[in-house]
Amino acid sequence: AELVKKDTTWAHILALQSVFLTYGMPLRYYVDSHSIFRFVQGRDSVWRNHRKVTDEAITQWKQVLNDCNVDVTHSLSPQAHGKAERPYGWLQDNIVRTCVRENVQDIEDGKDVLRREVDRYNYRQLHSTTGEIPWIRFNRALNEKKSLLREFSIRPPYQSPKDIFCLRDHRVVDKYAEISFKSIRFNLPTSAINRKVGLRISPDLETGVAEVRFWYGGKLLNIQKLKNNDLNLVHF
Repeated sequence: AELVKKDTTWAHILALQSVFLTYGMPLRYYVDSHSIFRFVQGRDSVWRNHRKVTDEAITQWKQVLNDCNVDVTHSLSPQAHGKAERPYGWLQDNIVRTCVRENVQDIEDGKDVLRREVDRYNYRQLHSTTGEIPWIRFNRALNEKKSLLREFSIRPPYQSPKDIFCLRDHRVVDKYAEISFKSIRFNLPTSAINRKVGLRISPDLETGVAEVRFWYGGKLLNIQKLKNNDLNLVHF
């Protein structure tokens, strides 16, 4: 669990990375139909000519799950999503009340409150449904081989978690063996001329530096680092 100032695709990809690298890869994610998780096309109109229908475009978040062979199920109503909403609603209510009592006004102090609540919920509180402490129940499932979590692994040809937990785009290499991305020119090997090259971008929010990895035909062509601001990743 984490508090962020803005709900972004990159924040959700970092959340996937935190879970996968710590606990392993699950069988399936159960989420709502938020635009970060799913492309949903609105109703047809005489004024609009839709080029894509629902789920025809794959979101950045879902592309990460595809690379990890993890399925996604979308709940179609708040009622259907209740199993996930109930504990989060409970946590949110308690966090808000605690922040008011402790006069918390900064997000960093709010994160401390969240960590305390999560620690209590996972490690000390009996769950209302199972009657057990979640952490004890979770570890027993692991020991009894009843968990569907799999150890995280990188499928070839990719080499690093930065190739998986990243933002993606693609460009066609011009006759000068260059591509343009966010008005920045990148040089690539001449063997990639007229080819569509995949860009896998990993911005580091602490250092402010992003690593751009260029892939084509199962080969890593180049790695370049730039400032996050230069890449203008706001829409992610």
